[in-house]
Amino acid sequence: MVIPVIATYLGSIALIIFKTIDLFFSVGNIVLSGDGITQTSAKIIAVGIIDAVDVYLIAIAVYIISIGLYSLFVDDRLILPKWLEIKNLEDLKGNLISVVIAVLSVLFLQKAVSWEGGHDILSFGVAVAIVILALAFFLYKTNENRKR
Repeated sequence: MVIPVIATYLGSIALIIFKTIDLFFSVGNIVLSGDGITQTSAKIIAVGIIDAVDVYLIAIAVYIISIGLYSLFVDDRLILPKWLEIKNLEDLKGNLISVVIAVLSVLFLQKAVSWEGGHDILSFGVAVAIVILALAFFLYKTNENRKR
């Protein structure tokens, strides 16, 4: 289990580094283009930042998986914040689902910010909402079953 722990940890770091470099170059290219900051370029920067937040949330999910696998299979004596304590695979799934809900929300925000009009955003929003509701219901039922 050490191999997946190391791989997920390195993957998380790689995502953060890659997206940070990508974001700096994207913003730098817009600023250095000589056109100045227009409403269009500000919107492109905003979408880029939202996209970076999305990738960072995915990196956090991968990091949580790394910590979870480590504490479940290698050493359970890690000192972790209460919200990150993982005692079984259900806890790990719950943390992961919570991050997935946040990622989906940010993905919808990104779509809304770059929206040019039309009805396509409504169907996308409904689809995202249905998935979020299903995941929230799963978390609720899982927590309800654990209390019994």
